[in-house]
Amino acid sequence: MDMLKESWLDFFRDSHEGDDWWQRKQRLYHARQAEVVRISGRGHLFEVLRYSGGTVCRYLLHVAFLIRHHQQLIREEVVVPCQFRLENGVITDHRIAEQHPRTKPEKPSIDMESLRNSRQERFSYDRRAAVQYAERWWNSYNPDYPTFDVDCTNYVSQCMRAGGAPMRGMPDRGNGWWYQNENWSFSWAVAHSLRWYLSGSEAGLKGKELESASELIPGDVICYDFQGDGRWDHNTIVVAKDADGMPLVNAHTDNSRNRFWSYEDSAAWTPEIQYKFFRIGE
Repeated sequence: MDMLKESWLDFFRDSHEGDDWWQRKQRLYHARQAEVVRISGRGHLFEVLRYSGGTVCRYLLHVAFLIRHHQQLIREEVVVPCQFRLENGVITDHRIAEQHPRTKPEKPSIDMESLRNSRQERFSYDRRAAVQYAERWWNSYNPDYPTFDVDCTNYVSQCMRAGGAPMRGMPDRGNGWWYQNENWSFSWAVAHSLRWYLSGSEAGLKGKELESASELIPGDVICYDFQGDGRWDHNTIVVAKDADGMPLVNAHTDNSRNRFWSYEDSAAWTPEIQYKFFRIGE
């Protein structure tokens, strides 16, 4: 790991997948008229698999980009899962590891009649508290909640809850939005279900669909359908705006901070991507 620590960026850029990842980042920065001032990073080894021909080492690469966007300095951070083979003391086959599997969608189960008959309650959404939570836990995990392999929606739900979003529907997992005693609704933890819950809920936590990303403010939520196939894969929370007034987001699974909202630098991005933009608390 010492050898990796000394030259992690060279190895990362030399791998085919790493080059592709870096090129995507550069294209996005160029499109935004943003300049990379400095790159720093560190690796954290978390799994070693030994086999007859050598060893496979898996690690998390935490990369921080200091970006100048017009007159604004932004520290963007992302944690990328990587792996390499170690054969006779030589590192080979260095690459970005397999991405986490896409979340299997659960069919949204919203009792619309029950919603219509519910009191049309409003809540005061503390956006500052939601963003503070998003910043505190973007690259770690609150022990008061479970952690999932695909953790993006669980993380966003925790952020909204920290902002005062009211829970309801327990203990029916297909109803409402809630977490209680190590159990949770589908909408709390599944990207597809949260997207449909936010558009359908008329009581408690609900989202107002907006037309464009530029309308979002910190504390709002973006949903992503990477393939454009109606299967919603990912959620992020807006934590800031860049100099052009566009959202910067935090996320889990591939943990990210101050990432540009469009995810065009992601290996999951496709030209068919669809987005939903939600104002939370209205």
